[in-house]
Amino acid sequence: MRHPSPEYTDTDPRAREIQLRILRSKTEGERIAMVFELSEFANRMAESGVRARYPEASEREIFLRCAALRIPRDLMIRAYGWDPETH
Repeated sequence: MRHPSPEYTDTDPRAREIQLRILRSKTEGERIAMVFELSEFANRMAESGVRARYPEASEREIFLRCAALRIPRDLMIRAYGWDPETH
């Protein structure tokens, strides 16, 4: 596992070593599960932000606005017929 440059982290080097030791002790499956869990958490946070900005939005609009955070505009239009710049 590659160590980040010191200027790009606010984590104490001793704490970082403990983090790395814990990660290295995990199986590949456990590390992949962690990635999925973090991804799901990020999606829930994005959805929460969209809901806060658009409290009157329907579930479909929430879905579309969340998708538009991850998908390029041209693909949003082709896939969903929804232009994030006009809604």
